[in-house]
Amino acid sequence: MIRHRILIVPILLICVIVAWAARSPIDPITSPITSQPADDLDQSVRTLNDALRHRWSALDLQPAKPATELQTLRRLSLALHATAPSLEEVRRFQQDAQPLRLRRWTAQLLSDSRYGDALAERFARSLVGTDEGTFIVYRRDQFVEWLKQQFIANRDYAAVVREMLTAEGLWTGQPATNFVIAAYANQDLDEAKLASRTVRMFLGQRMDCAQCHDHPFDDAWKQADFEGLTAYFGQTSLGLFGIENRALRNKQTVEFEVEDRSTLEKRVVSPRVPFHPEWLPEQGSRRQQLARWITHPQNRRFERATVNRVWGLLFGAAYLSPVDDLPHPDDTSRDVLDVLGQDFREHGYDLKRLIQVIAASDAFRLDSRHPENRSLELEQLKAEWAVFPLVRLRPDQVIGAMFQASSIRTIDQQSHLLTRFKRFFSEREFIDEYGDLGDRELEQRTGTIPQALLRMNGKITNEATRVGLFNAAGSIANMTQSATDCVDASFLVCLTRRPDPAERDHFVRQLQLARNKSERERVVEDLFWALFNTPEFSWNH
Repeated sequence: MIRHRILIVPILLICVIVAWAARSPIDPITSPITSQPADDLDQSVRTLNDALRHRWSALDLQPAKPATELQTLRRLSLALHATAPSLEEVRRFQQDAQPLRLRRWTAQLLSDSRYGDALAERFARSLVGTDEGTFIVYRRDQFVEWLKQQFIANRDYAAVVREMLTAEGLWTGQPATNFVIAAYANQDLDEAKLASRTVRMFLGQRMDCAQCHDHPFDDAWKQADFEGLTAYFGQTSLGLFGIENRALRNKQTVEFEVEDRSTLEKRVVSPRVPFHPEWLPEQGSRRQQLARWITHPQNRRFERATVNRVWGLLFGAAYLSPVDDLPHPDDTSRDVLDVLGQDFREHGYDLKRLIQVIAASDAFRLDSRHPENRSLELEQLKAEWAVFPLVRLRPDQVIGAMFQASSIRTIDQQSHLLTRFKRFFSEREFIDEYGDLGDRELEQRTGTIPQALLRMNGKITNEATRVGLFNAAGSIANMTQSATDCVDASFLVCLTRRPDPAERDHFVRQLQLARNKSERERVVEDLFWALFNTPEFSWNH
């Protein structure tokens, strides 16, 4: 007994150390967004729907019929939590008989920490990529956790962007600095890489070509524009105490220099912006000036780029693609991105509210099917968002849905620690085999034969579809009272819908032919396996 007690002490100490090391040294979050009245949200949704329907009417397009509420719930869960809803959540949703239940459930999904996890990872991929980098001077995990806390607290997104661009200090104590540190290599800052990523993410513009020459297809971007923006990072350095601004070196002003490709001589480049220099503040460091210029209330590019990316998060495809090569805003007309962008700005850059407006729109709640079979018209319907787009799920969504479908109960932050550990390691292992999309998640993608084989015969599939004491297949096989209830529950767990009459009749008959418990369990296992491998399971419809 004494020996066991002696062993408990170091085990507890290890647990305390691990918990302390895993904590996030994040500064207190300021400027949270307060929720807006329901009638204010209604007006914003109506304005968005008017813009959508005006476009459809002008093109004489008849939109698809509305999707079922269970379909919409699945879309929301996949977009905001990177997993399908659990049977527990589906049952609660079905029991909710109050009006506007989808709106309430959207708010509930946004208040769950899984929303913060999913959104932080999605944004981090575009902000800093997926490379973990050098642990000593860069902590991607700290940056993602910091982003998560900002999103959960619903902090003014423009303020979050400014902090990323201007933060100083150590990458552990000031996690926002990792946005800049991600551009460091061999103790040198790649200012061009940082400028390119800044413009792509926050302005939705691709200026990479202008790094070496004037843009070949866009007269608006010149090489001097790229160099001028890059110069705003010229006084940024990595010192003993982390990221700092060094305006002076040996009592001389630090200037940004580039090497001429022809003469190999260096020349000084002064900071400059490609348009509206009057938006620049007179005070502050160069990074602070750039941050204020990017998030200036009159900078439509910033709000359009953000709205387009959030639209892509919800639909699986951006409103305008590519997401980082948007056309220049038209001063004479306004599109859906402008309508949403203005609303986003006027409500304090509130990301949760923006998501609620889009999720309540007609476009988000349309069916993926349309009675018109003419391919040309269907393509136009897709282009104008008059039908919900069919998009393959990301690898994290596929494994998230598979893992959740293995359990009746919701797998979240309240789940047992062992369950959460298992999901974490299973997800990493699955994505390594399935293939990671990196920062190309909003690009069109196709499936592969290895991916299909992994879904058919992978470890997660075998564990989830085999009847066990504690998994969904076992619970449904042994606890449902009738064959119909068994089939219905299996479809709800895997596809968040009930089977159609033909599907129900087929599988009910298989269960009725089972002569004993063992054969019944085998039918349920085959049913789960079949549902896991339907195209519907790995797509967003």
